[in-house]
Amino acid sequence: MLKVLHNGNCSKSKAVLEYLDENGVAFEIIDLIEDPLTDLEIKTLLKKLNQSVQDLIRKDDRFFVENFAGKNLSDEEWITVLVNNPSLIQRPILIKGSVALLGRPIENVKLFIE
Repeated sequence: MLKVLHNGNCSKSKAVLEYLDENGVAFEIIDLIEDPLTDLEIKTLLKKLNQSVQDLIRKDDRFFVENFAGKNLSDEEWITVLVNNPSLIQRPILIKGSVALLGRPIENVKLFIE
């Protein structure tokens, strides 16, 4: 079953859930804020995305800019930052089996669920 890593405060995340509902796609919601990912889950997610931890960080987020911009941390340290600050994780993220995809723009979602 398709899993969607979601933040209820994110309009793009809400739009993807609405799109999936409208198209009759069954999915499970994982709320990134209510049920934060562990470091192991983030590492697994990065492999499924085939991306670096840097790609997973919302660098335009005000909290990031105020607290982490310009910091030269290791990948492990950045993963710890994401574990402790799940709102900094890019979203929505769709996971299907061993593959994951950032659900922006919506065209990515359309291709992913076909």
